Amino acid sequence: MKPTLIALCALFLGALSATGEEGTGRTRVLLITGGHGFEEEAFFKVFKDNSGIALTTDAHGKPDATAYERGDLLTYEVVVLYDMAGQITEPQKAKFLSLFDKGIGLVVLHHALVSYLAWPDYARIIGGHYPKPPAGEPQVTEAVGYQHNVEIPVVIVPRDHPITAGMKDFTIHDEIYWGFRVGKDVTPLLTTTHPKSGNPLAWTRMEGKSRVVYLQLGHDHQAYDNPNYRELVARSIQWAARR
Repeated sequence: MKPTLIALCALFLGALSATGEEGTGRTRVLLITGGHGFEEEAFFKVFKDNSGIALTTDAHGKPDATAYERGDLLTYEVVVLYDMAGQITEPQKAKFLSLFDKGIGLVVLHHALVSYLAWPDYARIIGGHYPKPPAGEPQVTEAVGYQHNVEIPVVIVPRDHPITAGMKDFTIHDEIYWGFRVGKDVTPLLTTTHPKSGNPLAWTRMEGKSRVVYLQLGHDHQAYDNPNYRELVARSIQWAARR
């Protein structure tokens, strides 16, 4: 009996050790921040409350996009960007671009639209560009700017897209941008009737083998706590992961 019990225990322990995140069936997500302040506890809670993902977080160092130097970068199913980095080295660019050769999904949130303003490929990849004014110039003008604490009426555009299917138009207390540019090859997901806000508020596109989602919403806890925002983030991750 003793050898049999030992063998059974070994098999049991082996099965436990093999049941990592892959065994749970959760989507492996790398969430990257850095370069812009935010309400960390409330924001990370959006992801920690999402039982469908296995979350890893990282933050860029200064001044470079150091999170792309991770040795495990290509092991994730989706990379989520909530950063606003200004500089990126050529090796870091190469690592970022390798995501799209592997078909790793990309979800870009809110102020990540303003990253790498001197690198045109980034704007093309994420599908848009916010033209931040030069140092010393006004940050908010009639042509380009932002405004906090706005009640934004959000309109669902495609009612049959997996990210928005079954969702209804809603209102969110958030920050608006205007003056941002949007690529011609994007598929809009959300728009708004707010007279000052730019449009669309969210879109998708393809880059190489990867699905890309941009969601302009998500400035602070008033947005993070909105169930519609949480649903959009969760669905965007699963869609980008081809789940």
